[in-house]
Amino acid sequence: MTKKPWRVIMRRELAAYFASPVAYIVGCLFLVFAGWMLFSTFFIAGRAELRQFFQSLPVIYSIFIPILTMRVFSEEKRSGTIETLLTLPVTVRDVVLGKYLAALLFSLSLLVPTLFYVLACYIFGTPDAGPIIGGYLGAIFLAAAYTAIGVFASALTKNQIVAVFISFAICLVLSLMGSFMVLLPAALVRLLTFISAASHFDSIARGIVDSRDVLYFASVTAAFIVLTVQVVQNGRRGLSL
Repeated sequence: MTKKPWRVIMRRELAAYFASPVAYIVGCLFLVFAGWMLFSTFFIAGRAELRQFFQSLPVIYSIFIPILTMRVFSEEKRSGTIETLLTLPVTVRDVVLGKYLAALLFSLSLLVPTLFYVLACYIFGTPDAGPIIGGYLGAIFLAAAYTAIGVFASALTKNQIVAVFISFAICLVLSLMGSFMVLLPAALVRLLTFISAASHFDSIARGIVDSRDVLYFASVTAAFIVLTVQVVQNGRRGLSL
């Protein structure tokens, strides 16, 4: 049975992630930063819960996911291998989907060691399982959306630093948008709440899975994947001219 091109690309990209020391360094820093955010108040508050970890996750993702996705297209553009890739008998959708899924799977792998945080909560207390399950479910949706943003930013430029700043800026705005709504009119607050990724994530992290929150993350993810396909498609047309 012939392998689907996007699967081949995904496996190649995923292998490149696990072979890169940068990915492991970023992964370790993610765990250190997330652990510090959790345990800095874990014993002071006297509550065995992951609320602090999940509350800070949108900002943490805004920092680390752009770093993980910066090379997806930028490195290939810089080295010139994107030209070879785009002249192969594969569709642009296969290329984008394969690279996106590889980046997403590696981003989600960062959450696996954080399950020890859950174990620590159950050792020191009896936390409610609902918010924990909801928090990790929301983390998957959030990672899917922010990874799509990061891949899109990487497709825009061959400079990885520029790609990091573009995706960081977009993700951070979506993460912090809800923090600046105190003195705004009610109509504007509703609009910003709908746009804010953090507000939708917080809703799921409380253990309440609303279809509107799921639709939000699905829409953001799909929109940036479509935009990435368009950007890469335009680059492919340029090669054929």
